[in-house]
Amino acid sequence: MSYSIDFRRKVIFTMEEEGLSIRETAKQFRIGSASVSR
Repeated sequence: MSYSIDFRRKVIFTMEEEGLSIRETAKQFRIGSASVSR
């Protein structure tokens, strides 16, 4: 699935600001871990 640029930026921003791991970020946004790391 392809996500919008805005959504991807929000995911990365949240991950960095909250110091979350890829798995934690994926769980918070209810997306797959691979979607976070791409």
